[in-house]
Amino acid sequence: MANTYTQIYIQIVFSVKGRQNLIQNNWKDELHKYICGIINAKEQKAYAIGGVSDHIHILISMKPDISISDLVRDIKANSSKWINENDFITGKFQWQQGFGAFSYSKSQLDNVIKYINNQEKHHQKQTFKDEYFELLQKFDIEFNEKYLFEWID
Repeated sequence: MANTYTQIYIQIVFSVKGRQNLIQNNWKDELHKYICGIINAKEQKAYAIGGVSDHIHILISMKPDISISDLVRDIKANSSKWINENDFITGKFQWQQGFGAFSYSKSQLDNVIKYINNQEKHHQKQTFKDEYFELLQKFDIEFNEKYLFEWID
């Protein structure tokens, strides 16, 4: 888009279907690299990808020529297909429906990158459910708990 200038930074959060602990450490880095490739192929930029066995966080900058929903759909569809083709799990891998998307200013990027890269340590102290509720509240996002992720306690 000629003469279009933007600076859009988004943290995307989504989970494994049923919040199952399916993402294993022995292939997690490969998954993150694969997701980074999907983002690059869509001509967007990934700054950080992290998570634990049941969910993932991605910090990206976006151009205005793609919607967040379309990008997340492509990330989920292609990465789940890749996981299944590589037989990383027994059964069928799926991401849960829905996602969270939270915007940041450039001045906040270093802190968000550290937060995403430190997910393993972070989740020793806080559950994903508490983390997700905290993000929704911090960003003043109205939500109906009925339509949030399927929580497994």
